Amino acid sequence: MTPPRVLLVTGPGGAGTTTVAAGTALAEARAGRSVLLLGESVGTLSGVDAIRPDAAQWFRDGVLGLQQRAGTELLHDDELTELPGSAGLALLDALARAYRSGRWQTLVVDLPPVTDAIRLLALPELLARYLRRLLPERRPASLLLAQLAGVPYEEAGRWIGTLTALHALLAADGVAVRLVTEPTAQAPAAVRRARAGLALHGLALETLIANRVLPAGSADPWLRDAAAAQRAVLDVLPGPPRELPHLGGAPGEAELAVLAGSGALDTVPADRLRRPLPVLTDRTESAEVTDGTEAAGDAPLVWRLPLPGATRGELDLVRRGDELFVTTGPFRRALALPEALRRCTVTGAALEESGELAVRFAPDSR
Repeated sequence: MTPPRVLLVTGPGGAGTTTVAAGTALAEARAGRSVLLLGESVGTLSGVDAIRPDAAQWFRDGVLGLQQRAGTELLHDDELTELPGSAGLALLDALARAYRSGRWQTLVVDLPPVTDAIRLLALPELLARYLRRLLPERRPASLLLAQLAGVPYEEAGRWIGTLTALHALLAADGVAVRLVTEPTAQAPAAVRRARAGLALHGLALETLIANRVLPAGSADPWLRDAAAAQRAVLDVLPGPPRELPHLGGAPGEAELAVLAGSGALDTVPADRLRRPLPVLTDRTESAEVTDGTEAAGDAPLVWRLPLPGATRGELDLVRRGDELFVTTGPFRRALALPEALRRCTVTGAALEESGELAVRFAPDSR
């Protein structure tokens, strides 16, 4: 069974991501594919299935199910109110269930604004890492900690498995982010930070969509000037972006059908998606190295991390044990070092013109 395509739609708040998500789903349906649209604000569209996750119910079901498996009853159903962040987690859970079901060829997800969306997509990997560190496999201290928390150790293992599977889903081929922006003066900086954050977390960027673009050549001086200002922004955005017209208000299905038929919302073939992944190279030959034995002598090694859009002033790098903590703007990730670098020392780092963060390592002589 071929896995479904997954398009995760996000952008700066107010950029019209819900409109783009709906238009994308409609375009996929018009192309003859079975489509599911997921999100908190999704509506009804012809030929498109839709799910609006119920965060409150998802939270209650999770807590009550945990209590049942743990053999405890600390809280009753009518006492439960979902915690902050439950909406995002309920959305990811709904995505995972839809992905596993195999019922749809395309899944379109209307995500929160981009900074929150990237942090949400990074959450499964982050939580799994925390749980592994807190509860190392079958160590006495881990069993005691789980017992004190009132959670069976096997339950914690199940959480780790679920989070790991969700992280793997988000890293799968055919899963990518569709980034939406409005061509305002703030757009270049917002897009730059978003691209760097997506790359840091290994999320493929499918398409950049410029939404609410005004027509050029208007007889109205204000509209003509506003369109010229937008064009100046569009000319510096990477891509170039695909453009969607300004609809003048909240679109109905007829307007969405026009967007869907324009070609601007057509999906990029899955085999053309590029997932930004670190590569370990020899500095002189730029040849991929799989273990330390392939590096000649004590030649320095370079770990290259694609970070398009990152700037030197927003970058930070810390080595702790076998992990490298990388920060770009508001985003941070712990990256496990390849085996070849774990006995090496960081000797420097540079953000290259190509948009790659090149971290230099030398073998530890101790």
